[in-house]
Amino acid sequence: MDFKGFDGPGGPGAGDTRSVKVMIAGGFGTGKTTMVRSVSDIKPLTTEETLTQASADVDRLIGVADKTQTTVSLDFGKISLNDSLMLYLFGTPGQERFWFLWNGLFKGALGAVVLVDTRRLASSFRAIEEMERQHVPFVVALNVFPDSKGYPVEEIRDALDIPPHTPVVTFDARDRASSRDVLVALIRHLKDRSAVALESR
Repeated sequence: MDFKGFDGPGGPGAGDTRSVKVMIAGGFGTGKTTMVRSVSDIKPLTTEETLTQASADVDRLIGVADKTQTTVSLDFGKISLNDSLMLYLFGTPGQERFWFLWNGLFKGALGAVVLVDTRRLASSFRAIEEMERQHVPFVVALNVFPDSKGYPVEEIRDALDIPPHTPVVTFDARDRASSRDVLVALIRHLKDRSAVALESR
């Protein structure tokens, strides 16, 4: 894996652009669509539909009772991190009834960001398990909501049983710079894993 000395915008690596598929995953209402919207260089494609009473017995709205829309297929956006690296972002649907779509979305993904709402940790258990099952490297991004309590990162790591080598970062999905920093953390994680793999050969 070569990102031509990636170190963010303005860094070395002018020339051919490398395109990388990145998944934005997590439980229902953790901020996936918000993150794609905030960080994408283009107007993102979203597939949000209005929640109706008909889905009241299916969709779990505990902790997100004021949410009015849900992603039914995927979100798509893209961002250029520098002259040599373009990320294509694919946001997954968070509700259990749409999880069957995940297998197709994960094909060809080099890495992923798993969003976590610290008020509802259990909502992202499935996403973390799916990363591990499909052997997709990932970082965990703790999305800060207005009424979120401040928990030490290591406490969250223990609660979610996240391996020590997996980065855990705090961010605000509404903020472009903050969301971009999460993607930078993922790319650095992928480079570190690649370097370790090469050394072990």
